[in-house]
Amino acid sequence: MKDFFYHYYDAATGPFCNLSELDAEESERVLQDIRLQQRGFASKRADDYLEIRRNLELKARELFILKGGRPVRSFPHYMTLGECPWLLDWYPNGRKLRIAMKEFEPDSVSFTYGDLFPTMRYQDGKPYRGQIYTLDEIYNVINEFGLPQAWNSEGINGPERYIEVQIWDALPLSKMEIMNELEEG
Repeated sequence: MKDFFYHYYDAATGPFCNLSELDAEESERVLQDIRLQQRGFASKRADDYLEIRRNLELKARELFILKGGRPVRSFPHYMTLGECPWLLDWYPNGRKLRIAMKEFEPDSVSFTYGDLFPTMRYQDGKPYRGQIYTLDEIYNVINEFGLPQAWNSEGINGPERYIEVQIWDALPLSKMEIMNELEEG
């Protein structure tokens, strides 16, 4: 389970579509369209979501660099460490991809114990709040606290429901897309 990263997305848009890659006006237009169509979880996001998201992503990138990370991208793509099937419900026509962890260079992936938003913003004194972890470090956190998918799959014990993976280099993802196209063709 922990040897794979998972990505959840809507079949209509495809995998690894990232609002942060768009300029501010375009990303707001796309998010507004999602809200108007009431398409999945993203339609419920607050008005200041994009501004908060970009600030959190910049903070995560800076913290990752301080730990020796070498991000290629300005903003990450998101995956989970291990499977989290309930994320399919975030999308009208949810799909998932599974990619072996070994496809990624360790200095191109960071982790948060929980989703980036609550991890960086929720204040409850837990030691993993406000933290970005490297691949080596996340295993220590898992050994201490377990996988959130196992102890909080329903979300009743706090905001952490999975370990989020921030992918800072799109090259492994583009290789996977090519492989998937070859398999389908």
